[in-house]
Amino acid sequence: MGHARVHRVDWGLHPGRGGGHAFAFGTASGAKMLDHARRLNEAAEPDEAPAADDAAAQGRALVPAAPAPVDPETARELIPYLRNSRQFTPPTRTRQARRKLAAGLGLLIERHETWRLDASAWFAKLDLAPDLAEDIGSRRWLRGLGTMVGLGVVALAFWPDLTPLEARPAMPQGEDVRSELRSQMILPLAFGADSGRRMGPTEAVIPLKSAPERPQIQMVVTLAPGDSFAAMLRRAGVAGEDIDRAAALVGQAVAVGDIQPGTQMDLILGRRPAPGQPRPLDSLAFRARFDLELALTRPGVGEISPDGTPVVPSGPLALQRNVIRVDETPLRVRGQVGSSLYRSMRQAGVPASAVQEYLKALDAQIDMDREVRAGDEFDIIIAYRRAATGERQAGQLLYAGVDRSGLPRTQLMRWGSEGRFYEASGVGEQRRGLLAPVPGAVTSNFGMRRHPILGYMRMHAGVDFQARYGTPIVAVSDGRVRSAGRAGGCGIAVMLDHGGGLSTRYCHMSRMAVAPGMSVRRGQVIGYVGSTGLSTGAHLHYEMYRGGRVINPATVQFVSRALLSGSELIDFRMQLNRLKQIEVGAALKDLEPQPGEVKAPVREIEKVDTARIGARAGVRPATL
Repeated sequence: MGHARVHRVDWGLHPGRGGGHAFAFGTASGAKMLDHARRLNEAAEPDEAPAADDAAAQGRALVPAAPAPVDPETARELIPYLRNSRQFTPPTRTRQARRKLAAGLGLLIERHETWRLDASAWFAKLDLAPDLAEDIGSRRWLRGLGTMVGLGVVALAFWPDLTPLEARPAMPQGEDVRSELRSQMILPLAFGADSGRRMGPTEAVIPLKSAPERPQIQMVVTLAPGDSFAAMLRRAGVAGEDIDRAAALVGQAVAVGDIQPGTQMDLILGRRPAPGQPRPLDSLAFRARFDLELALTRPGVGEISPDGTPVVPSGPLALQRNVIRVDETPLRVRGQVGSSLYRSMRQAGVPASAVQEYLKALDAQIDMDREVRAGDEFDIIIAYRRAATGERQAGQLLYAGVDRSGLPRTQLMRWGSEGRFYEASGVGEQRRGLLAPVPGAVTSNFGMRRHPILGYMRMHAGVDFQARYGTPIVAVSDGRVRSAGRAGGCGIAVMLDHGGGLSTRYCHMSRMAVAPGMSVRRGQVIGYVGSTGLSTGAHLHYEMYRGGRVINPATVQFVSRALLSGSELIDFRMQLNRLKQIEVGAALKDLEPQPGEVKAPVREIEKVDTARIGARAGVRPATL
């Protein structure tokens, strides 16, 4: 390539004057641009004129001549050179101001960052909120305490004021307004309430000396748990003399204390003998037992005189017994186990309480998870009572069995005064071993160990279970309470005798739930976890003895019960055969009515419910 040549071009109004800039042009385009610049300079030079014209023009301002137009292609070529020339021009005042402002802001930001770092370091050294659980009483702790107190004072100082604001009432006040509101409000009749604006008392209203009362009051009262027969009648408003008379008459049929809680009684109270006196008892009817209904009535109750007016009851109360025929055929239910034994039995109609008792009895004898299959059949027999009036009552479990392929696999029947379950062979045996006395992990096993309180090696004659304070402690097997009370280092302890020379002891209890001589069942609560005696905390110390000598409880796998023999075994098997001959579902049938039997009367509320049910089902209720 050729070398570039440099040409100097003076831009100005007149040639030869300063203020021009030097530009470097290439060889090819430089000549063209140079010629264009020369033409511009030549056009700007003034023509030679006479001296007179120069003298005349000296008093006038010089007016620059209009430059010749530049073609667009040349202008585009000149733009980069013009832009590069701006960096050689001195900065304007605006640029200088901007540069000074940017430098000042940078210095300010640098100072702020330095101040922030210094402040952070100072606050980090200050430690206004130290941990008050460390270095108690030191200067650092006192500084933290002061910070806490100061923040509390500031919080209390800014606590909002809850003083109620007084405002103008939303409605006018006055005697007329209060009278109108009182006539419209709703209150109990016993407080003299009235409702409706037209019923407000005025001067035309004459108050009555006494309000009329109903001649009779019919109600249904219920004997609550822990309540007494006399207290129930007293709350209902019965006179004291009638209460004593009713209690004496009922006591002739059944003991008043034997009436079950929840028993409902139909009560009719008569007219008061005088204002302020309690009402007399005209009638009292209730179900004293499942097979006995009692009724106390006063002569004249429910009778109508020839003129159509009701007869006023008079005379003493009389007792009427209504013995109800009851059939006690046990209820037997069979069905397939399926995916859930509990759900299958509930769907078959077995009561929930009987299902739970059935599962508990089987669980004590077999492994329910492994030995019961979905294809097996359950067989359950429970005590059942049917009354001629239609009521039914389910009792305790009598028989629990599991059949496989049509043959009995497990058969358990309740026998004896204690209600224990025995197998069909007459042997009462727990094949699943002993229960855990508490639901907790073992923290110390049987054997030699260092005593946590005494500090030396000592025989640990039992097993320690971890449990919270107050956790119920249950008996591991059936037995009788041999002793219950304080026992030295064991604290409050209970010892059970399970027969066959086997006994267990439960130590460190907080309190006991049994007394010496009591019979307990497997799983029955006998006390509660505590920390009495030589104990470092709440836990259960469990011991087991065989023939009076302490043994390791973990070595006992099962416990045998008493074996039936002789005439008792014969009676047991005869009763088992009678139960097995009961027809499935026979107890669910209604009893055949006998001549003279009347079913229990239907109350008015039950008539209404029957009519509603019939209307929903599209059946027209029968006319009573």
